[in-house]
Order: sequence, then C-alpha cells, then structure tokens
Amino acid sequence: MSQDYTVPGQLNDPVARASLEEVPEPGAVTIVVPTFNESANVRQLLRQITESVPARLPCEVVFVDDSTDDTPEVIRAAAKDCPFPVTVLHREEPVGGLGGAVVEGMKAAGSDWIVVMDGDCQHPPSLVPELVATGERANAGLVVASRYIKGGSRAGLAGSYRVAVSRGATWLTKSLFPRKLHGISDPMSGFFAIRRSNITADALKPLGYKILLELAVRSRPRQVTEVPFVFQDRFAGESKSSAQEGFRFLRHLVGLRTASPVARMVGFGLIGATGFVPNLLGLWALTLVGLHYVPAEILANQLGVAWNFVLIEHLLFRDRRGHRRWWDRVGRFALLANADLVLRIPLIALFVHRFGMGALSATALALVTTFVLRFAGTEALVYLPRRGRTASAGSSTARRAV
Repeated sequence: MSQDYTVPGQLNDPVARASLEEVPEPGAVTIVVPTFNESANVRQLLRQITESVPARLPCEVVFVDDSTDDTPEVIRAAAKDCPFPVTVLHREEPVGGLGGAVVEGMKAAGSDWIVVMDGDCQHPPSLVPELVATGERANAGLVVASRYIKGGSRAGLAGSYRVAVSRGATWLTKSLFPRKLHGISDPMSGFFAIRRSNITADALKPLGYKILLELAVRSRPRQVTEVPFVFQDRFAGESKSSAQEGFRFLRHLVGLRTASPVARMVGFGLIGATGFVPNLLGLWALTLVGLHYVPAEILANQLGVAWNFVLIEHLLFRDRRGHRRWWDRVGRFALLANADLVLRIPLIALFVHRFGMGALSATALALVTTFVLRFAGTEALVYLPRRGRTASAGSSTARRAV
C-alpha cells in the first residue's frame, strides 16, 4: 500500500505562482527519483536541485521509495527548505524493482516533461534544465543523458570491474535491439527526460533497474536525442548493484527479446532442446539402479518437463504468471508435455502408412507438428488470461485509482 506525503513549497505563494504561470506548460518538469535506503543522500540531492533548477522553470520532485530505513522521514524534513513541491510515494511492496518505482512516479507526475534520475547524486541536477530545453528545441519525445558521446564521461563508475560490466551490458543490449536503440549510445543510462504524452505506462513491464531500456524497446518515442553528462562519484553509501540485479537484468533482456510471438516460439524451442539434458541424465540414473527402461523413460521425461517449465515460467511468460495459480499452470503444462509423446507415435504411423513417407522424414515432421501444437497450447491454455479475468483486473485498478 503506497503512502503519499506532499510538502508544498514556493508554488503555494500567489505571487510566485503568478510569475511561474508565465512559463509555458511544456517547460514544466517533474523529477522522478526512485530511492532504496538513500537517507544519507537525499538532503544533498534536494539542495543540488534547488541550486540548479531556475525559478522560471516550474518544478516538482516525486520520490518513489522502497526503503527499509528512515529515507521517507529524511525527505519530508529536507523538503521543508525546498522552493518546490516534494512528494514521497512509499511502496510497501516494491513490484518491478527500481524500474517499477519509476513507472509509479511517472503515473504521479503532473508536468509535461518527466526527468528520471538516481537518488545517490551521481546524476548532476544541473543538467535538468538542459535536458528539457534540448527536448523542446529538437521537438523530441526522449532526451538521454549519455556517458558515451563527446563531452560525456563514466568517471563515477567505481573500479575497472563496474566499467567492464557497464560496457558489456551496453554492447549486449545494442546488439539485441539494433533498431529500437538506434541513436541511443547509452541505453544503460538511468538519467533521461521524456514527455509524459510519449509514455504508455500499461505497456511497460519493468524488471530491475534499467527502465530506459524498457521504455526504448516497448514504447520508444519517434524522435530521440542525447546530451553528454559526466557520471559523478556517489555522495554517500554504497552501490546497490549486485549479482542478483545482474541476473534480473539478463531476465529482463530475455523478456524484451521474446516479446514477439515468433521470438517466443524460438525461445520455446531452445528451452525444449535443453530439456533433453535432465531427461537423459535421469534415464541413465534410473536404469543404473535397475529400473526397466520403459518406466524409467516415463519418469525421466518428467524431469525434462519440470526443467522446461521452470525456464519457460521465468524467461518467456514471467508477466503472465498471475493469470492462473501455480499448481494450475504446472498441471496444464505437464499434461501438454506428456500428450506430446502420446500424439507423436500415431502421427508418425499416419505419415508413413497413409502418405507413404519414410520413417525418418515422418518422425521429423511429427516432431515439428507436435512442437507447434505444444507451443500454441502452452500459450493458449496455460498463460492466457481466463475469461472475465481481464475485466475484473481493470475494475480493480480503477478502484485503486479512485
């Protein structure tokens, strides 16, 4: 359950409000800052924003906080000295990680321009006016602060290991999405400005901390431009990057890459191919202890089914797992996977005796046929929403919004 705290500042002053209303509405900006245990940094960040954002630029700051420390209280105390409204949205359940927090902040934004930045002072607030101004001049929908164009630097990355990881992740994402990321030199950047009208929040399925990649792939604005920035040293505390976040990033990449039905089918086939490994290992172990090869094959096949189910759940259909309970999904998937074996033999016999095909070609065609049927059945019978589920979910969302 989110808790909403707003601390009004200068915009409550009638004189100040009148002067700010002279600035066109597109010039207004909402700064969205996702935070997780950044109590030592937020006071400094608000001070920098106060010093950097000119009074003629209407501004509000929205913190979306997943902290387990006193970060929300520190923000509220520091906000009293700010000449702009500061809002804290504290999430008890941090769905989607840092990327999910950014989406929540975007939904709460009241300005045409939204600037996303980290709460550790590594993204310089002095660049906020330039991001908005560049977007206005170029009539762009997305302005990325890049470390990898002339004038930019990744100086604040601590150590050669983090530099190597950053460069490797950048190369990997640009290789996987060459068209979607065309013109974006730093898709790993967490510092960017985007027009609110260019955001389709319902299309976003964030996982982890690379929200720019999510935005660029799922709802990239037509016009994108970049400005250079120097990545700063962390003001206080330690980086939240970890091996767990790395695995979430890789899962996110797989989910984005397999979003289309064709790519999902290819991924389904590759995962199915890996299932032969536990299947064969299980068959070897069961026959080694003396079990007859027929029941051994049946049991070993279940190991392959379980292996495939776990990978498909986490890599291909992660965002659809909520449509059915886990035991329902397991049962349906196992039924389809085992039906594949039962169906394949009659199909081979049909192709050989009815159509006069050779045994090898008949087996290959039967494998392809049952694969396509199993993929279609898995998507339709295991992971598509049940009737009425979508409508009820929509009404629930509407109630929460009210």
